[in-house]
Amino acid sequence: MAKRKLRHPKVRYMSSTDAKVEQMFQILLDPEEKGTEKKQKASQNLVVLAREDAGAEKIFRNNGVQLLQRLLDTGETDLILAALRTLVGICSEHQSRTVATLSMLGTRRMVSILGVENQAVSLAACHLLQIMFDALMEGVRKGFRGKEGAIVVDPARELKVLISNLLELLTEVGVSGQGRDNALTLLIKVAPRKSPKDPNNSLTLWVIDQGLKKILEVGGSVQDSPGELAVTANSRMSASILLSKLFDDLKCDAERENFYRLCENYIKSWFEGHGLAGKLRAIQTVSCLLQGPSEAGNRALELSGVMESVIALCASEQEEEQLVAVEALIHAAGKAKRASFITANGVSLLKDLYKRSEKDSIRIRALVGLCKLGSAGGTDFSMKQFAEGSTLKLAKQCRKWLCNDQIDAGTRRWAVEGLAYLTFDADVKEEFVEDEAALKALFQLSRSEERSVLFAVASALVNCTNSYDYEEPDPKMVELAKYAKQHVPEQHPKDKPSFVRARVKKLLAAGVVSAMTCMVKTESPVLTNSCRELLSRVFLALVEEVADRGTVVAQGGGKALLPLALEGTDVGQIKAAQALAKLTITSNPEMTFPGERIYEVVRPLVSLLHLNCSGLQNFEALMALTNLAGISERLRQKILKEKAVPMIEGYMFEEHEMIRRAATECMCNLAMCKEVQDLFVAEGNDRLKLLVLYSGEDDELLQRAAAGGLAMLTSLQPSLCSRIPQVTTHWLEILQALLLSPSRELQHRGVVVVLNMVEASKETASTLMESEVLEILSVLAKGEEGPVTRAAAACLGKAVEYGLIKPNQDGK
Repeated sequence: MAKRKLRHPKVRYMSSTDAKVEQMFQILLDPEEKGTEKKQKASQNLVVLAREDAGAEKIFRNNGVQLLQRLLDTGETDLILAALRTLVGICSEHQSRTVATLSMLGTRRMVSILGVENQAVSLAACHLLQIMFDALMEGVRKGFRGKEGAIVVDPARELKVLISNLLELLTEVGVSGQGRDNALTLLIKVAPRKSPKDPNNSLTLWVIDQGLKKILEVGGSVQDSPGELAVTANSRMSASILLSKLFDDLKCDAERENFYRLCENYIKSWFEGHGLAGKLRAIQTVSCLLQGPSEAGNRALELSGVMESVIALCASEQEEEQLVAVEALIHAAGKAKRASFITANGVSLLKDLYKRSEKDSIRIRALVGLCKLGSAGGTDFSMKQFAEGSTLKLAKQCRKWLCNDQIDAGTRRWAVEGLAYLTFDADVKEEFVEDEAALKALFQLSRSEERSVLFAVASALVNCTNSYDYEEPDPKMVELAKYAKQHVPEQHPKDKPSFVRARVKKLLAAGVVSAMTCMVKTESPVLTNSCRELLSRVFLALVEEVADRGTVVAQGGGKALLPLALEGTDVGQIKAAQALAKLTITSNPEMTFPGERIYEVVRPLVSLLHLNCSGLQNFEALMALTNLAGISERLRQKILKEKAVPMIEGYMFEEHEMIRRAATECMCNLAMCKEVQDLFVAEGNDRLKLLVLYSGEDDELLQRAAAGGLAMLTSLQPSLCSRIPQVTTHWLEILQALLLSPSRELQHRGVVVVLNMVEASKETASTLMESEVLEILSVLAKGEEGPVTRAAAACLGKAVEYGLIKPNQDGK
């Protein structure tokens, strides 16, 4: 027998992962290899290796973090990106490695990478810091000290150090606008509580105490202004969203009063003693608050001299001053009580600016102010703020500016803001959907870098599709209100269902689904939960008609609905889930949700089974789940895992016949699953009895579903056959009624149940053959060739085999 050769230790080492890691770093840090394909391949391999936990551990233990630090120091973009992406693998879901990495590289150093001018590097650093935050937050929540039980510093302290550095970055000179936006995005994700059920909001209070002034400083900065912080078009909106999240996370009046006080003190500090520049910054900060925690913004507006300064600066000859003042006026008009004040005092000012200003940027904002005031009555046709036709003129001008490619995206956004208000008017909606150029310009703008336009686009689409909540008023209450001389809202004649359906078709033809799919994919804090809800509402309106659902699926609507159904407001998630249910009912789910995506649909559908959902939502969810349950065992297991079976069983007792039928059909498909069969086999329950009784109901569709389930169960679990005679004294009548049914489908189900019972035991077969069932089977066996005839003949054959009956003289 040949001896196995022992490999030399050096050869073994060279082929090990440790040697490969060392070799990769040697190539990456070799100055002579700069820009070579070999270096590019080494960086890719390093990133791939770090994605696996074992590979990340190898890199970490082989002095990887210090070597990655050397890569970061090279200043080469490709190497910095490779280092950051490798660090993502090392820190992912690993608290002790995260803390060690921060300790070696320095928290300040890691955060400072966010502020570089290179957008790709800044985004990679943002992703790494998010991974680090997640690992530290998990450590704080679970109280563990790392997978290896390593003794590390307190993760809560590390978390605060990281957040503190982010807050410092916000106001640092030299930080890029993109970096500031990324820092705000991280703070939005990390600072507020994930759920109101968590009683601890101490992190939010600490962020407000340490960083509220810094956040307000970013929110009050003017873009491209000399001497100001570098900010982007999205910075103020991101700051508003962060302030709103922090404010919403406060639990009591004392905490809210502290928030108001800090905001007011900051605004006063700039408003008083800093001249005109200070007043401008203070007004810009008020605008930021009005777009976020509007209660704080409204209190700031009531500070002495603020509103007067806004009105005065609207008449300034300097464009920058006018812009700040007009925007503040627009945001201030959001509340009805202030809108009425501005209607009385500011309309003439806005009209004057609109007519006389030579700058489009001022005119378009003045127009939006007029649009906002003109739509104060909402959808109420009887409450018109302006003269007949004025809103149509305003809308026409908005569309004209929207279609003008020569105007920058930041200014055109205001035209969309104007349309978002004016589209409460049905005449405006009709003209807007007829204007193909305006629709295309709207969808094109929604895909641009100007992310702050998303909410306005979604609002305009909600108005055009009438997908906001609207309840038809009770006629008796309307009469009572008229008698009491109270105002009664009136619906516009062009808001009737036929007009809405026509508008939906025009939007679909213009490519609305593709635009909305791009909006859903947006990785930006501007895509708030409220914005997600608006998009969900529009999607639900688009799939209302069965004929339109194919178009929605073809343009990627199914894929876009999944994230909307899994994240957002409760209302938004339910609306998106209902749209998913409608698509699943009428389209082939395997085509609509290809690959693994089909399994993600189950949870949103199950959420529609909860009692707080409407009967229609329950019914559509049951229908959709029935389709999914009929596809594969893995899908049935997923439905079981989401704890849907008890809810489906509950709906089998529902009074509404359509819901009861849909639940029974769903249970029939789930009966192919072993776990569901065990529920029926278990002693001491009436599940089998319910199916037998439903098989004798007058509703043919319910009969078909119940008898199908019975046929399936008796085939897969023969022990149930002997229990059918025990569950009800009417079992024989029900089976005979199925066999005698004019419906071939019901006959087939009935004869399969009888065949299963005959094959299960001689005793049950004897009971059946002594009844009229024998005569019925004899007639069915002589019918036209088909499944019913074959099953009936098989029953008789088994009875002959048992010796219960004799064959005919000809042997048949």
